[in-house]
Amino acid sequence: MPAVQPATAESPSALRFAPRILFLGVAPQIAERCLAGDTPALAEALPLRDDVSTDEITPLPILTHYDDKLGRYPYTGFKAGDRLPIGTDAIRTSGIEVVVAGKRYGKGSSREHSPAAEKLAGVRLVIAESFERIYRQNADNIGLFTSTDFGLVPRIRAGEPIPLAELLAGRDALAAAILESGGLLRFGQRFMRDVRSAPDARAEGPRTLFEKIVARHALATELTAAHPARGDGAFVRADWRFIHEYYTGMAAHMLHASFGRALHLHEPASIVVFEDHTSYVEESPAHVRGGLVPNVHRMVEAQRDFAAEHALRSHRTLTEDAARADDGSNAAGISHAMMAEHYALPGQLVVGTDSHTPHSGALGCVAFGVGTTDMANAFMTGAVRLTVPESVRIVLEGALRPGVTAKDIVLHLLAEPSLRAGSGLGKVFEFCGEAVAQLSTDERATLTNMTAEMGGFTGIVAPDAETVRFLRERRGIAFALEDWMQSDAGAHYAETLRIDCSAVPPMVARPGDPGNGMPLADVKEPVRIDIAYGGSCTAGKREDFDHYHAVLRWAADRGLRVPAHVSLFLQFGTTAVRDHCVASGYLDAFERVGARILQPSCGACGNCGPGTSERAEQVTVSAINRNFPGRGGPGQVWLASPPTVAASAIAGELLSFEALQRRYA
Repeated sequence: MPAVQPATAESPSALRFAPRILFLGVAPQIAERCLAGDTPALAEALPLRDDVSTDEITPLPILTHYDDKLGRYPYTGFKAGDRLPIGTDAIRTSGIEVVVAGKRYGKGSSREHSPAAEKLAGVRLVIAESFERIYRQNADNIGLFTSTDFGLVPRIRAGEPIPLAELLAGRDALAAAILESGGLLRFGQRFMRDVRSAPDARAEGPRTLFEKIVARHALATELTAAHPARGDGAFVRADWRFIHEYYTGMAAHMLHASFGRALHLHEPASIVVFEDHTSYVEESPAHVRGGLVPNVHRMVEAQRDFAAEHALRSHRTLTEDAARADDGSNAAGISHAMMAEHYALPGQLVVGTDSHTPHSGALGCVAFGVGTTDMANAFMTGAVRLTVPESVRIVLEGALRPGVTAKDIVLHLLAEPSLRAGSGLGKVFEFCGEAVAQLSTDERATLTNMTAEMGGFTGIVAPDAETVRFLRERRGIAFALEDWMQSDAGAHYAETLRIDCSAVPPMVARPGDPGNGMPLADVKEPVRIDIAYGGSCTAGKREDFDHYHAVLRWAADRGLRVPAHVSLFLQFGTTAVRDHCVASGYLDAFERVGARILQPSCGACGNCGPGTSERAEQVTVSAINRNFPGRGGPGQVWLASPPTVAASAIAGELLSFEALQRRYA
């Protein structure tokens, strides 16, 4: 790809920033000092907060806004110590243009609302030790600068202009060109008038399965080569593009502002639209207390209008009343789980506006999450941006112990020191080995889904006989594997990590971060729980419900019920999972132990339905994928596997199924 073009009048050679800086420190007093008008030196602000998540930058209720109102709310969920030191309008009225934080900034959701809120509040530059891949790409796409150069801090405090070349240092040429253009949509208008498919030019030497699939979907543009090297920016064609209601209104708003009302979407038959986050919004404490339910309804209507205008394939939410009248023909559920159940196939490339899009990588396809601007651009051009990543090979050896699931493996992986420190940021996780071969597709999807929590670009499992079985039995497809659908011997990996699965015990993750994993047996003091939640894309699949049922049937047969102080919620990921549970007779045991059954949807995981906490003192054990501050409500959230969630619900405290069985032997 050619070098970045010289700066123009619209892109000055140097930028000057206001000398006031917001340091996101571990101590709440640091942010409070900055907002009060003081700008401490960097040394005074240390230690900085690591792992600042997009849930903290823009808490979920704020996502009902997709225009200038977002600028009122950045960092309103940011937690320092036991405080939330940054209030509504604090950034917009402060004059602060530069924000500084620690490692893995922008963890979690793919919500572009986070960098958009920062920019709309006046922030022009974020400096951090490292960034999550989707956050940084989203920032590029809207023209928000990011840097890992802490040497800029004293220079900005001194009022020194910073050369644009320094702000772009270390970035690939495509990212630099997008930032110089003022964002992806402006870049697209200038340089993506001629987007061409390119034949798979076989590179010399062996390749990973990821590299083969990307090569088969390569595109060439005016500024990007079709077959770039690792670390270069490029564009690819997607077989499927999907979006859900928290992003569609924002995407439509962008497109109409850039291209007018008469839009001509590229290959609309390959676009799928989901309502999957708002089914139970009337029971979401955060939305009800904030008076945001009408906003959510308007957001949903904006999506429905856009889908109708362009005749897009849509899956609408399934309410309780609709579920009772459903004849089985209305397929509904969580978007990325639905993609695996209905659309994705081995060898394909799938993109969606959700960080857990890698779910479909369990089928042997390349599936990754993008932000709103990326999807808006893909709607118009058919081209999806990526920076070609390195791959990490995760070899899962041995056999899982009884009662141990893929969720336990992931929590174990997330606690690995190198991954906890961010060695997997932006990388492809290829799962292989004896243990993977023994896992069902549902369990493989737990591995690939939660590469989002590892900071990965995506996760992938090479398709095999189990994949063929899944497609035949679940989807009625007679799929024939092709010889190329595997990584070549000798393919390049940045790292190989081997895990002895026979040594992995039932795991939990302490509140605050999915990386806070530990063996459940090492939790020395009893942890009393108030809420148990089984569901989400990670743990609302058919096999997850097999696990819930195994525990709860055992309990029901012994006359055990959920204690009075505990609320147990079980939420299907899709209608197909619900139908499996009905046909298998699972509902009887669920009802006998006192569980509340919820229709297919995202829910407590996204802080948008029953199963969320309402008070800070409440403790939840949950099978969801992330437990950042504020995720799932104001209380504490422990992450666990489906059998541990079910067993803990019966025990009233954190407990494995094995320990529960011993207790009532």
